[in-house]
Amino acid sequence: MTTTRTPLVDVRRSPERSETNLSWLRGRHSFWVGGQPYDPDNTHHGLLLVHNEDVIRPGAGFETHPHKDMEIVTWVLDGALVHQDSVGNSGIIYPGLAQRMSAGTGIQHSEKNDSWRLGGEPHTDPVHLVQMWVVPDEVGVTPGYEQLEIDHELLSGGLVTVASGMAKHDGATAIRIRNRHAALYAARLLPGQPVQLPDAPFLHLFVTRGTVGLEGTGTLSAGDAVRFTAGGGQRVSATEPAEILVWEMHADLAI
Repeated sequence: MTTTRTPLVDVRRSPERSETNLSWLRGRHSFWVGGQPYDPDNTHHGLLLVHNEDVIRPGAGFETHPHKDMEIVTWVLDGALVHQDSVGNSGIIYPGLAQRMSAGTGIQHSEKNDSWRLGGEPHTDPVHLVQMWVVPDEVGVTPGYEQLEIDHELLSGGLVTVASGMAKHDGATAIRIRNRHAALYAARLLPGQPVQLPDAPFLHLFVTRGTVGLEGTGTLSAGDAVRFTAGGGQRVSATEPAEILVWEMHADLAI
């Protein structure tokens, strides 16, 4: 049975996103991430379960904690984030370096703003990042880790495939995720430079920095997000130097 969805463009402005304010962490969340009140109408979009924008102060971060059966993609905007996990992966994630962790049967990891522990110079800079979780289409796999430098590709100004499990991206320079229905793109745009969004049953657009104009909708600023259902194909044009992240999804997760 084919489900017919009504085309919808749902704009979520940055101040409307739920917020976490701690001594070491300032975060904004596109979806409900636990706690009260429960929001049953905001648990996901398509296959995207978590879309958090976090700022972590120096020397702080997420201590070792577990995950299972989840594809976790991290994109750093400013600063450096140290990843360490229970299967031996350790590294520093910085702007232009995409990272994916497949939790699979179970993995523990930490994410901290303390790169000097691995030989870097001490600093007082926060780290600003976006972390996104996508449901895999196969559970119980062996945990995995992958990172990829794509800073040079982003100079093109077009949509660059960051992470994908879709067949159309086989052989592309992109991180592989374990869901054949999902792909993540990034674009860095100069003023006046446009890109066209893909067509898909579900899209999620997030402005990481700068200001853009979305065809048929208007101006979007840093921290704004848009959820597209049964649509796509619109043009996004920068009105000042900007960066966007776009999820293309061809399946939905019923929660």
